[in-house]
Amino acid sequence: MNGKMKALMKTRAASGAELIEVDIPSIGPNDVLVKVKAASICGTDVHIYTWDPWSQGRIKPPMIFGHEFAGEVVAIGQQVTSVQVGDYVSAEGHFVCDTCIQCRTGQAHICQRVAILGVDTNGCFAEYVAIPEKNIWHNDPETPPELASIQDPMGNAVHTVFAGGDVVAKRVLVVGCGPIGIFAVAVAKAAAAAEVYAMEVNEYRLELAQRLGANRVINPTKEDPVQVIMELTGGTGVDVMLEMSGNPRAIDQGFKALRYGGRAALLGLPSQPIEFDLSDNIVFKGAEVYGVTGRRMWDTWFKMKGLFKSGLLNVGPVITHKFPLEEFEKGFELMISGNCGKIVLIP
Repeated sequence: MNGKMKALMKTRAASGAELIEVDIPSIGPNDVLVKVKAASICGTDVHIYTWDPWSQGRIKPPMIFGHEFAGEVVAIGQQVTSVQVGDYVSAEGHFVCDTCIQCRTGQAHICQRVAILGVDTNGCFAEYVAIPEKNIWHNDPETPPELASIQDPMGNAVHTVFAGGDVVAKRVLVVGCGPIGIFAVAVAKAAAAAEVYAMEVNEYRLELAQRLGANRVINPTKEDPVQVIMELTGGTGVDVMLEMSGNPRAIDQGFKALRYGGRAALLGLPSQPIEFDLSDNIVFKGAEVYGVTGRRMWDTWFKMKGLFKSGLLNVGPVITHKFPLEEFEKGFELMISGNCGKIVLIP
């Protein structure tokens, strides 16, 4: 497909981005071309936009960023068989090798040679994006594009909630209520958790967590979260702790609030190495600890599909703002402020 398109590009190694006109991407025999209907902003995109130390070591401008989207297929490669022009799709943004030991043993989400859409390859903050056929996910036609575009981060939440087991009838603590943490609150409630507690310093996001079903919200700048949890659980602690913040003090508090023999799943990323009491928080406590990255391919996607179909999961309130792609700066400013949920850009 020939022609030009608008794209949000990281043009240089500095803070910010530019909306420019570039060629519509060409596709190979095993690729599909998708016209983007909605693309949501991720925390990773904020790192790239602000040009923090992580992005400086990983991103190679010029490149189009963005990796969460929904759209319509407008062209397919000659060898594509499972996708048709007109299909309504999203995509798994981890492009894996299919040959390493992880890929061949059901752990493709931690492929040794993974490339990530919008990080290692041109992404979806554009009118069109090229995707390998094997990474395409067919959306339910009844799912609005803005909701379909957030399946990537919601998948992170789903993976974290179910890491190591279920949460049925369990007391769950979500530490950090950015959008993925808020998704985790909703997913845990939909999966029949007995009670879900949410810990966060941002009052706007605490209110969102409460709207999504948190039984009790805790601002650790105003009250002692460990004391609160112990009072709520009769001195036992929570059964499951989901760490989404990456904040060293919050991580320590989350583990102190976890009961003996409890389960912790860690998704948040500290910005640097941290000091941590491994003996008391994990070893003597007999805690099960799971490191979580991405989504299990494709187990997590089918879980999300089932949760949507069940009618028990309503994550619509997490999408708090929508902007035309041309107003991307407003979206990123809001994300940096923290006074928002998910922000969707419309090309």
